[in-house]
Amino acid sequence: MTLIHCFSTLGCPERSLKEAAGLAVKHGIGAVELRALSGSIDVPAKLAEEFGSPDGLADWLDGQPVVLAAFGTSARLFGETFDLAEIERFIPWAEAANVPNLRVFDGGEELTDADVAAGRERLDRWGDLRSKRGWTADLMIETHDALVAGEALYRFCREVPHARVLWDTHHTWAKGGTDPLATWSRIAPQVVHLHVKDSAPGPDGRAYVLPGEGDFPMAALRKRLDAEGVTMPMSLEWERMWHPHLPPLDAALSAASSNDWW
Repeated sequence: MTLIHCFSTLGCPERSLKEAAGLAVKHGIGAVELRALSGSIDVPAKLAEEFGSPDGLADWLDGQPVVLAAFGTSARLFGETFDLAEIERFIPWAEAANVPNLRVFDGGEELTDADVAAGRERLDRWGDLRSKRGWTADLMIETHDALVAGEALYRFCREVPHARVLWDTHHTWAKGGTDPLATWSRIAPQVVHLHVKDSAPGPDGRAYVLPGEGDFPMAALRKRLDAEGVTMPMSLEWERMWHPHLPPLDAALSAASSNDWW
């Protein structure tokens, strides 16, 4: 297995970073993706409360068995505005902690010509600013809204080849109706981070279930990624913050391991 096991703190939003890191150590996981901390998605504010400053975070991380794989911002690439100020709040923390990726959502409902043009222009503007400031962290765009649909995602990757993608493997399969192996074949060069989860059909549509209890084709995807020697983070995005009825993340991580799911 060459994939880097990871989980999003969306699954344990009540925990501080130190508590989330403890959970990672318990399950032998070496990377954590920060989306929520101590009951809030304002990650920079919660990091400031816990560590005081970016240097304080860096000092704590030094020697820890857990690294930070990504930060999840709430900014959206498509739409009338692109909130660079929201992203910049994360930068001092990302740079201090050597976090390589900052997640932005795609946004929108259906990909339009205007979205493609705006995405290209905004990523170019971001790239110029990143180069000017000497930042190492970079943006990745999650397949969450308009880019869930296969053809939309393929078009965007084709027309904006410098876009870096956080591929939510479940969303493009369950919502977009595309086979994960086919999707991977089309977007692999631009994918830098993976989200995984499981679900099963129910009376009210699909519902999230513990890893291995649903019908997401994880085994086939793992086999393909392993065969290609993929080394990027594969992050369990257990959406307990938005679906509090779900079992605790601890149970989901145990299931993922005991079922040899990931």
